[in-house]
Amino acid sequence: MENKALTTNKSILAWLDQQIELVKPAKIMWIDGSQAQIDALRAEAVETGEMIKLNPELAPDCFLHRTKANDVARVEARTLICTPTKEEAGPTNNWMEPSECYKMLYDIARDSYKGRTMYVIPYSMGPVTSPLAKIGIEVTDSIYVVLNMSIMTRVGQAVLDRLGDSDDWVRGLHAKCDVDAEKRYICQFPQDNTIISVNSAYGGNVLLGKKCFALRIASYQGLKEGWQAEHMLILGVEFPNGDIKYVCAAFPSACGKTNLAMMIPPEAYREKGYKVWTVGDDIAWIRKGPDGRLYAINPENGFFGVAPDTNMHSNPNALISTQKGTIFTNVALNKDTMTVWWEKLDKNPPENGIDWLGREWNGKTSSEVGAHPNSRFTAPAVNCPCLSPEFENPNGVPISAFIFGGRRAKLAPLVYQSKDWNNGVFVGSSMASEQTAAAVGTIGALRRDPMAMLPFCGYNMADYWQHWIDIGASLDADKAPKIFNVNWFRKDDEGNFIWPGFGDNLRVLEWILKRCEGTVDAKETPIGYVPNPEDINLEGIEDEISKETLASILEVDPALWKEEADGIEKYYEQFGDRLPPVLRQQLENLKAAL
Repeated sequence: MENKALTTNKSILAWLDQQIELVKPAKIMWIDGSQAQIDALRAEAVETGEMIKLNPELAPDCFLHRTKANDVARVEARTLICTPTKEEAGPTNNWMEPSECYKMLYDIARDSYKGRTMYVIPYSMGPVTSPLAKIGIEVTDSIYVVLNMSIMTRVGQAVLDRLGDSDDWVRGLHAKCDVDAEKRYICQFPQDNTIISVNSAYGGNVLLGKKCFALRIASYQGLKEGWQAEHMLILGVEFPNGDIKYVCAAFPSACGKTNLAMMIPPEAYREKGYKVWTVGDDIAWIRKGPDGRLYAINPENGFFGVAPDTNMHSNPNALISTQKGTIFTNVALNKDTMTVWWEKLDKNPPENGIDWLGREWNGKTSSEVGAHPNSRFTAPAVNCPCLSPEFENPNGVPISAFIFGGRRAKLAPLVYQSKDWNNGVFVGSSMASEQTAAAVGTIGALRRDPMAMLPFCGYNMADYWQHWIDIGASLDADKAPKIFNVNWFRKDDEGNFIWPGFGDNLRVLEWILKRCEGTVDAKETPIGYVPNPEDINLEGIEDEISKETLASILEVDPALWKEEADGIEKYYEQFGDRLPPVLRQQLENLKAAL
């Protein structure tokens, strides 16, 4: 199965020689992006038992993969940012000195490919022809990684042709080793454009184009080159007159990001001709265009989504995206139909099933779950029914608004607009969410997650905020996106969510976009501009939420916000003198306004 090098790029070939010398593969295979090669690798993975082929009629070109029970999620504690000084990584990242880390990783990875094939994956983050795209090379000893990367990114010869002789590419070494949790490390070296991942075989730790490159390394590249890599969805709202406006939105985990990215407008809106278009569900790379506005591309080519709770009610577009060419990880198998199942997919779990651990499983009688809570699907973006026609646009789409959000049962109103750009950076920097079971931690405890970048910023968070401030300063006021905060999760005294959410969130987006165009008024409060209740359209949901109830979730409670201001001050303390003075001033302004 060996094939010859697909490039004469000296920097790639020299680096590759070093990796080969380190890990000692039995064979080397370059991934050329051809369907024939993908088919051969799928067949091999099925033959060795690494993947299970699903029903070709019901789930064409779909496969199931199970990881080890100790290897089912990202491991923040073992994800390191390796910069020359600890200050450059900052207080929110785990740090190790680079030379020490390289030695540790090389000692773990040494000879680990013996008897295995080294797959060399040239991949592009972003459309290959895009001026915003960046290129990486990942070597791996896992067919699962190759097949996932060929869904999540653009792979193959075209990528190397685009790169030519350039040295501007990200180096990535992945070694499964023994999948030993005690020796598992996912390490980023921002100054070296290098990622090394050892002892994991699970998605986010080993698909090095995803969080490792597209956020941790790219955020540092953006700092140096004057652009932004953000943990944000990108969606377009099409108005009945055919006009489309685009927004980027950042939410911590379990706050409905994928649902929002692929939402279906409420019936009353659909009838009038409103549509929602998905450009991206997870990551946005943002750069100033020739007209002075900010433009965003989705650097990915697929969706790596959480399976449980995805169904025809919660997110039909995501579910439809998984119907062909998809790899499922750690879900249950229905042996009778050779299809997959997970919790809340439907009310019909398999009786003759196998759970995510590979055990016989009867979903009707078992008290155990069939799918791991963090089980995943890797689906091609092209499958998505609401994929934006601009998805492959090499120049990206112009952004009208940035939206931040989190789960706050009592504090944040349904939506508010920041007072200006720097106030918006303050809003994003102090983002917090009440924990759900999706993240490790105490349920209900508050976790600060600035811009939803806490685990993904490749350098000091205080410098990242300053970068946001600098980007704002480089934009003309009339070209800069407006910045908003949303909270779909306000609860009543019985603990029930008040706002209906899902497709009805479009009602809030409509207000946001009207604010961007200056066609609707708002009420000034100490935290920013809040809608007048009559300006949020409740047509079709008057039975679910009254004007009075809507008014109640737009209220700003000064006492709660004083507590919040104290919490923000405490959070900022860890950044010391590195905290941008602008943010300290914003905090003082908030306190004074309260």
